[in-house]
Parts: sequence; C-alpha cells; structure tokens
Amino acid sequence: MPTTTVERVNGAAIKQAIENRDGRRLASFYADDAHLKVIDRNNPPSRPREVHGKAAIATFWDDICSRAMTHKVETSIAEGDRLAFSQACTYPDGARVFCLAVLDLENGKIANQTVVQAWDE
Repeated sequence: MPTTTVERVNGAAIKQAIENRDGRRLASFYADDAHLKVIDRNNPPSRPREVHGKAAIATFWDDICSRAMTHKVETSIAEGDRLAFSQACTYPDGARVFCLAVLDLENGKIANQTVVQAWDE
C-alpha cells in the first residue's frame, strides 16, 4: 500500500515555494478549510479581503505566482504552532511590494493566515 508524505509547513519550505513562485506547492500547505485574510490599501482592516478554503487559496496563489516579479522571503520566525515571515517583491519596472504574514498551523497545515502588505504607487 503506497504511503503519502505530507510536507509540514516551516520557514524553509515557505521560503523555497515563494521564491520559486510555486503556487501549487504553496496551496498544498493549507488545510482544506483554511482562511486567508489580506489587509492593504484596497482592503483595510474594517473590510479585509477574505479567502476561504484550499481551492480558493490555490487560485489566490496561482494569481500571485503568475505575475512577472521576484519574491524574496527575508525573515521567518516560528514559535509553537505559529509562523511569521516577511517578504519583499519587485516588479520588472522596479515597483516594490512588502508583505508581513502570520500563520496559525494545525496538524502541520496552515489553518489561518493574515497578510499585511504595502506597495509603491
């Protein structure tokens, strides 16, 4: 009987997947009923963007990873069932995006994620 290996989420795995723009791998880190909240200029704290479920989160990452830009995870910190990281991105025209993310993990998968981001205008 074949066994399936489930990759546990950690800072190194997040860094590798983000920097390689691997949306499929990123989506695999989420629980089926995961929740992703994005706060930025267009989605303020009173009305954040809410993405529910692994399939919708996969679509979110497919969009991000399809963009012509570089991604660099600069710092990651883990404590218990929480992981936080910072990410700097650059578009070909030089425009930059900076992101901070906090993840709650359950059984090695992302259950909840909050992203706060800002970009050049």
